[in-house]
Amino acid sequence: MKHSTKGWLSGLVGVITFSGSLPATRVALEGFDPTFLTVARASIAGLLGLVFLVLLQQPRPTSSQVPSLLLSALGVVVGFPLLTALSLQYVTAAHCVVFVGLLPICTAMFAVLRGGERPRWPFWVFSMIGAMFVAGYAALGSGEASLLGDGLMLAAILVCGMGYAEGASLSRVLGGWQVICWSLVVSLPVMLPMVFVFWPESFAGVSVSAWLGLAYISLFSMLFGFIFWYRGLALGGIAAVGQLQLIQPFFGFMLAAWLLQESVSLTMVWVTIVAVLCVAGAKKFA
Repeated sequence: MKHSTKGWLSGLVGVITFSGSLPATRVALEGFDPTFLTVARASIAGLLGLVFLVLLQQPRPTSSQVPSLLLSALGVVVGFPLLTALSLQYVTAAHCVVFVGLLPICTAMFAVLRGGERPRWPFWVFSMIGAMFVAGYAALGSGEASLLGDGLMLAAILVCGMGYAEGASLSRVLGGWQVICWSLVVSLPVMLPMVFVFWPESFAGVSVSAWLGLAYISLFSMLFGFIFWYRGLALGGIAAVGQLQLIQPFFGFMLAAWLLQESVSLTMVWVTIVAVLCVAGAKKFA
């Protein structure tokens, strides 16, 4: 199997894993404060990542790799989780999920700026069409709006695209699972103490579903999903494989409808079809 094909398959597993992140976060927010949720998920995943690195005797990153690890951590360990958790206080998970469709174009731009990639011009056409349809659905078809909630989601998408591109570039030399583990570990000195700063007065009112939501975003969204995602981006190309995120919102919609009983419209189905076609076109010309 070609490296690019392996990259796309690995990236698809990562996208499917990430599609549960926002619905799971919404469930977890029923029992936890957004800030505590952010530092808790990062600390749980970071401690587990540290165990993996120690047990498997992985070499430490070089000094030249540390800045990229810090940028990756800023984007995917701190920025995106915190900003999305704050946004979910104002809009539904289904509404937030649509914004994830803007991640491919954002990731591709950072892949050019930071990763040295140069996709052909038809790639940008397909990427822009997909982003426009997804953004249009977010603005007109999701049935709700919040200036603050949408602004927080746009900021989350920006920092996440940066984190994806930085982590994927480093994965080419450090390895996919090593990058996310080290990104989590370098954030531990800040995130772990913050757990105790924002420790709730009581967990008595926290439901089982909220605990399960925290478990999912800590283990799968924050760690295992990135192992497949960074590997996919490194093998198949950051800009190219990143287009798979165009279909991530619609996996998320299905989960939001199933877990949270949030509505799914016929418009979403048509936008899904357009997004899939754009992913296929972007793959061909990347």
